[in-house]
Amino acid sequence: MLERFRNIFNIPELRNRILFTFGVLIVYRIGGAIPTPGVNSAALAQAFSARARDLFAVYDLFAGGAFKQATIFALGIMPYISASIIFQLLGSVWAPIQQLQKEGQEGQKKINQYTRYLTVALAAVQSLGVSQFLIQNGAALDPGIGFRLMVMLTMTTGTVFVMWLGEQISERGIGNGISLIIFIGIVARFPHAIIGQLRVMLDPDSGGVIATMALFALMFVITALVVLITQGTRRIPVRYASQRVVGGRVYGGQSTHLPLKVNAAGVIPIIFAQSIVLVPTTVLQFAGTATPESETLQMIFGWFQPTSLIYWTFYSLLIIFFSYFYTAIIFNPVDVADNLKRNNGFIPGVRPGKKTAEYIDRVLNRITLPGSIYLAVIAALPFLIISIFQSFRVSVVPDFHDFFGGTGLLIVVGVALDTLDKVESHLLVRHYDGFMKGSRLRSRRR
Repeated sequence: MLERFRNIFNIPELRNRILFTFGVLIVYRIGGAIPTPGVNSAALAQAFSARARDLFAVYDLFAGGAFKQATIFALGIMPYISASIIFQLLGSVWAPIQQLQKEGQEGQKKINQYTRYLTVALAAVQSLGVSQFLIQNGAALDPGIGFRLMVMLTMTTGTVFVMWLGEQISERGIGNGISLIIFIGIVARFPHAIIGQLRVMLDPDSGGVIATMALFALMFVITALVVLITQGTRRIPVRYASQRVVGGRVYGGQSTHLPLKVNAAGVIPIIFAQSIVLVPTTVLQFAGTATPESETLQMIFGWFQPTSLIYWTFYSLLIIFFSYFYTAIIFNPVDVADNLKRNNGFIPGVRPGKKTAEYIDRVLNRITLPGSIYLAVIAALPFLIISIFQSFRVSVVPDFHDFFGGTGLLIVVGVALDTLDKVESHLLVRHYDGFMKGSRLRSRRR
């Protein structure tokens, strides 16, 4: 293992890319600690401490804690992600975007440009909402139009800068820059959560050392299971009947496979489901409790609290629905079947063309169901684990339970595996052994 780490720094290009990536991530973390001008940090911290878990808590997770502190990077990279998802959805229903997608690299450049424009617009609208939120909670030192404009200008500029940092990592660093920015924001909270949980472990009223160590062991097992299922694929055998020329080489009669991921949609279904299921709680936070109407809302929205069976049933159904919905958008069996037919490829026992598309679609639907159920279980794990351990009088630090499952763990595992895969690609191209000899990463490449 140490030799493989040494190999990374023996390659100048790979070493420079890794150091550049670390440098950009450090810049991002520094910017996430610079407060927005005119914000009362003490009043803002008090306002967030009195709020239940809502959409703002989820947003703060992706912003790496910057949203709760109203820093210049408070919006993080979320406006860019929202814009990218919007264009991805439009690409399946709107003909002009579909035409750009078929134009190859030039068309993708135009889509990226439109995505940046939409990012600026979304960041401006969201920052205006943040300014109103700060004023309502007494966190504005001088509320007024000037404060709103200052927050809009600062946070929108911060979002554009973060977007630029992510693109620089993708171009000159290692891994996907946007994903790494979210990754570092989540991981940065991990040391604080570990230290907090260790302090709780030393408290005689917290449940004792053995129970806390069992908590750490359970987190390790859950992480291993998430890694295993994240890499899980269903391989459909594919054969090529005649010769074909690829890159100046002639291939013919070879056998390969078409990998279909068990969890093709990734973490997107959980994000969509959270955005919907937390809307009632967020509305309740703004409605207040002083009027009879708000008491009625509390009774209705109480069904959507994490302690309610209705909440988890609705949440799980949403995750399953969005798993099928997003998988259908990002993976088109008809296009795959057409590509196989053009390259004289076929699935043994299945006729090319329409029958191949129907077969791939049927297999994809079958493996998406267990993948969506897996996502629903992962999303519910933090609450379930906390409930179980609290029943045994074991205290769990609030930041610590986010690493037991849900969005945070899926993002951390997915980005880490993707980055390791890219590092291993650089090593193998230069005739070094893989990052982990005999690992699943290496066997997958075979």
